[in-house]
Amino acid sequence: MASRKPAPAVTEPTIRVRRIHRRDLNKVWEFLKRVFRSVNRETVEYQRPRTKTRFLEIYEEEGIEQLLFEIHEGDAPVIVGYAECAYEVIGSDNWINERYFESRDMRPLFVEEIAIHPDFQGRGIGSFVIEQLEHLARVRGCTHLVLEVAANNKRALQFYRARSFSQIDAAIFLAKKVVSEPELLPPRTLRSSGLEPAQPEAEAEAEAEEDAEDMSQATGPEAPDLEDMPEEAAEPEAAPEPAPAPRPSPPAPAARAPARPSAPPAARGRGRACAAPAARSAARSRRAGPATRRRPLC
Repeated sequence: MASRKPAPAVTEPTIRVRRIHRRDLNKVWEFLKRVFRSVNRETVEYQRPRTKTRFLEIYEEEGIEQLLFEIHEGDAPVIVGYAECAYEVIGSDNWINERYFESRDMRPLFVEEIAIHPDFQGRGIGSFVIEQLEHLARVRGCTHLVLEVAANNKRALQFYRARSFSQIDAAIFLAKKVVSEPELLPPRTLRSSGLEPAQPEAEAEAEAEEDAEDMSQATGPEAPDLEDMPEEAAEPEAAPEPAPAPRPSPPAPAARAPARPSAPPAARGRGRACAAPAARSAARSRRAGPATRRRPLC
């Protein structure tokens, strides 16, 4: 029987570390976006670098180490890790208090960024990155590795604590819900473009009365418009003069006494001449009263 040939041994890829080069900048930026895409959705503070412009500026700054970790699969190397560290506090937006370390006689190596390819996590790349940073700190005379990690990144916290990292600051983001009303009203459905729906007569009259009351209270009584009046009534008419008070009517004259029968024909003469004056005198004396009675003239 022909002997079976042993299967070729499967060799694991070898990871290598080198410093970043200018030609790597665009490729490394795309790698960082892929790694931190899911992390930035879950954290309050964006992971560095925030913008590509800032990432390109970091390359030009002194005192910063940018390390690439690659494996060779086929002809082209594949970036599986990235580390960025500084020997002093850099950047104008940094919140690190240097006096905290000086008062404790600490010379830290500040680890600004560690990124591991999602498809290669759990294969020892992260441990190799930490070993490289510790080696660099010993060579440069640093006493501690100092880094920042999100409190809700449970997997990263577990990784660092398993490698003797401990918390040195109690800073944490807190938030409280404030109950408030929105400034803008909610959406409202428009009426149809046709005529408005008919309302009952009672409701229509009530709305008309309310509109009239609101208008009168808002504007007050309106004066008549002179332009809308006819020409004869354009100027206001003068008020009519008051009618004169009625004069008191004179007292009704007293009823006259019946005239005396005329004298018989035989007695006519002188007595006839005095009859009329005597009757008038008697009438006047009755009107004037008993105190003004006069003697007859004849």
